[in-house]
Parts: sequence; structure tokens; C-alpha cells
Amino acid sequence: MRPAIFFDRDGTLNEEVGYAGRPEQFHILSFAAAAVRWVNQAGWAAVLVSNQAGVARGYFTEGDVGILHGLLRDHLQSAGAHLDGIYYCPHYAGGTVAGYDRACSCRKPQPGMLQKAARDLGLDLYASWMIGDRRHDIACAHAVGARAVLVRTGYGESSLAEPPSPDQDDVPDRVSSDAAAAVNWILAASSKR
Repeated sequence: MRPAIFFDRDGTLNEEVGYAGRPEQFHILSFAAAAVRWVNQAGWAAVLVSNQAGVARGYFTEGDVGILHGLLRDHLQSAGAHLDGIYYCPHYAGGTVAGYDRACSCRKPQPGMLQKAARDLGLDLYASWMIGDRRHDIACAHAVGARAVLVRTGYGESSLAEPPSPDQDDVPDRVSSDAAAAVNWILAASSKR
């Protein structure tokens, strides 16, 4: 089993624009490819895990999500990087689209996407990290014994201003400026163990 770095998508690898569903809304951040490439070069798994409630809300379809993920894969490949897995949750309790309007175990902060990735890819969750811009990303990682970095991009600054949950499960293990800085720190810290 190998460790992984799990990446949130919106606000972490691409600009946070609020329910990006069309290619013209999807702007990959300048450091994203380098961050993923460094994970690849270290021999860790690079895995995307993203809540996509816009499907349940009727803003876009799963096909639209697939198009954006194709754009991300192409961008990374052109820069010598790749994701080992892409997982997303289209569900949202209170959504307007039948079949997607439900609570589930894959919507962060629930750990279902990380658990599925671990089964599919043979990952050691206890040696893994999550990088995201929301407190639910942090809580998701902690739910499976992984550690987490909160980045200041996307909703990161406003997330830092929020009080932690009563059980403190959403307190980040580290705060970094962006995903590239987070990966750099994680890999450097791990090599010293």
C-alpha cells in the first residue's frame, strides 16, 4: 500500500467560481500541474476528491463534470502530471434533481470517497494527506486517520476565520498558501520520518 495526497478540486486545483459546470468557468490554477507532478515523482498516489452538489441542484449534469475532469486531465498530462483517480459526489440532501437529492457517505465531510479510493488503489490512509480549502476537507481526512492541509486559496481564508467544530475534527494539521506549497511541505516532512 502506498500513501496518497488527496486534492479537493474547486478552490484548490482550479479557481473557485461557485458551481463551475462549463469549460469557460473552469480555470486551472497556475501551480496545479506542478503540485500533482511532485506527488507523481514521489511515488505517491495523486487523487482528486470533490463534492459536486451542482448536479443535485440542477446546475449541471454528471456529463458536464466529466468534461471538466477531462480538461483537467489533459492540462495535467501536457505538464507531465497525472491523477491516479478522480472521485466526486453528485449528491446533496435538499437538491432538486431526483436520484441525487439525498444524504450519502461520499459527500465530504463523510469519508466515502477516500475509503473507495483506498480500496480501488491500494492506499494507506494513515500515511496519506488531504489538501483542501474548506473545513469539511479537513474533517473528511481526519475521519479516516489521514492528516490535512488547509490552503488559503478558494474559500481558505474564510474557512480559517470560521470557528472549529466542537470536536475539533476540522482543525487543519497545517495551513499553506496553496496546493503546491502544501505538497512541497508534506513530501519534505515525510522524507524526514
